[in-house]
Amino acid sequence: MKNRFMIAALAAVLALGTSAPVLAQGSPLRLTITDGVIEPLPFAVPTFTAETAGAEQLASDISRLVAQDLSGTGLFREIPSSAYISQMGAFGSPVAYPDWRAINAQALIGGAVAVNGDQLTVKFRLYDVFTGAELGEGLQFAGTTGGWRRMAHKVADAAYSRITGEGGYFDSRVVYVAEQGPKDNRQKRLAIMDFDGANTQFLTDSSAIVLAPRFSPSGDRVLYTSYESGFPRINLLDVGSVTKRQVATAEGEMAFSPRFSKDGSRVVYSIANGGNTDLYMSDLNSGASTRLTNAPSIETAPSFSPDGSQIVFESDRSGGSQIYIMSAGGGEPRRVSFGEGRYGTPVWSPRGDLIAFTNQNGGQFHIGVMRTDGSEERLLTTSFLDEGPTWSPNGRVLMFTRETQGAGGTSALYSVDISGRNLKEIPVQGGASDPSWGPLQP
Repeated sequence: MKNRFMIAALAAVLALGTSAPVLAQGSPLRLTITDGVIEPLPFAVPTFTAETAGAEQLASDISRLVAQDLSGTGLFREIPSSAYISQMGAFGSPVAYPDWRAINAQALIGGAVAVNGDQLTVKFRLYDVFTGAELGEGLQFAGTTGGWRRMAHKVADAAYSRITGEGGYFDSRVVYVAEQGPKDNRQKRLAIMDFDGANTQFLTDSSAIVLAPRFSPSGDRVLYTSYESGFPRINLLDVGSVTKRQVATAEGEMAFSPRFSKDGSRVVYSIANGGNTDLYMSDLNSGASTRLTNAPSIETAPSFSPDGSQIVFESDRSGGSQIYIMSAGGGEPRRVSFGEGRYGTPVWSPRGDLIAFTNQNGGQFHIGVMRTDGSEERLLTTSFLDEGPTWSPNGRVLMFTRETQGAGGTSALYSVDISGRNLKEIPVQGGASDPSWGPLQP
């Protein structure tokens, strides 16, 4: 199958193995993303204009972070300022398009920053250099100087969305397990960070083992498994107040692997009893629970489809761990994984078209994706231990845990595009595991 990268409505196509993209003159700027190797779209972000005294540093910081967000996707390539022929004038002033065409900039981002006490205003405009026109209307964001990173992420999200036609993911957060200490005595606590590893905040202490945090669809709550009672139990934590409570579940020796329903009112999870593990659903308000599976096997790692009608999960009912899908109300599941090795930790894409998973085969671990019927399976990574994928809000990127080998091995968070490109480590202080990517912030 030919993999393609398209720019412009008239489809200037970069097929696998060709060189630079060709932009159709006079056509609107549009980057259509498909699988394969692509030539990143060149763009320029001159330092935003400081409209008030004292705004110079923030103007520089914000424009740099916007460029970093876009370049970090692997889909865009920033043109260095040393190549600029001209600079941007005052915000909204005429653009010297020929100067930007001369350095092959296809997109140009202009902005302005104003500071009044601790109040911050950021304005931006996106220009299609080859058509010589603004792409969409200008936007303005207001907040505090302490929230400048969020406003930069919002600018980058808007630019990304206008060029690709997809939703952004920069103004989002990730909850994860922060780790310290040797592998045989590792201290774990919940933490939350921006998608790029900045602004880390701890949500729990390390007095009890915590595992598998999961964001609510609205991003204001987190489910996780805690061993504070000596046995695994499910807690619900409010991110804003950092208060928690134990979730009422069906009776059992252990309750673990929770995940929210689409509307955030219910939780699906595993209950272990007498060596058998089944899936249950509980209402977070009433505490009423429903058993979803009843088999002499281990059913765990459930994840809802985006429309809430189905659940994907892992089960060893066929002998080895495989991926199954069933109705959200229970019923007979169907197996969808048929490749080599063992499959686990399935999670449905927010777009509904793919399921990400962990695959173990031949002494190696992989993060992969497949269609919801099990077709078109692709392994994206290979390592001693890669596991636990989580989706970006737009379904374009996966984040996961990678652990190195040996007694001194450490865990870290990595991300990869669903095409298998742009594999990179997320800069987090200390060890990190079990990421859960939250929605775009309001």
